[in-house]
Amino acid sequence: MNWNDVINYANNGNLKPDRRVEKSEAEFKKQLTEEEFRITRQKGTERAFSSDVCSSFEPGIYACVCCGTLLFDASEKFESGSGWPSFTQPIKDNAVAHHKDSRFGMVRVETTCNTCDAHLGHVFPDGPAPSGLRFCMNAVSLKKVEEEAQK
Repeated sequence: MNWNDVINYANNGNLKPDRRVEKSEAEFKKQLTEEEFRITRQKGTERAFSSDVCSSFEPGIYACVCCGTLLFDASEKFESGSGWPSFTQPIKDNAVAHHKDSRFGMVRVETTCNTCDAHLGHVFPDGPAPSGLRFCMNAVSLKKVEEEAQK
């Protein structure tokens, strides 16, 4: 995946997810903490440098906190200096959806979980080679999956 792919998805539609999870707002409120709900369901943002996930580079997989869909492999994680966990690419091209975001007087590409529509963060074209992408994620929207749970 590269920046042209991201722009194409944001402008023309995303790949079909492997599955869909749809819950009511009340169901998500019951399942998530107040901060998880604010960020994932109301498109919030956590404070920069507020999570120890930024400085953690242990092997593993990060999944969506709302539905458990596998999103990012820690081997694609890098220190961006942005204050949010950053990855060069998702675990699968159809795991993350891309949407044009014109809020707050700027144009960005929002990333959401393609399974449950949880807001994850944004993607930018200033990451390292080979993809050149920086998936800048809210740590609160992710949960590290134990090795046993991945099998």
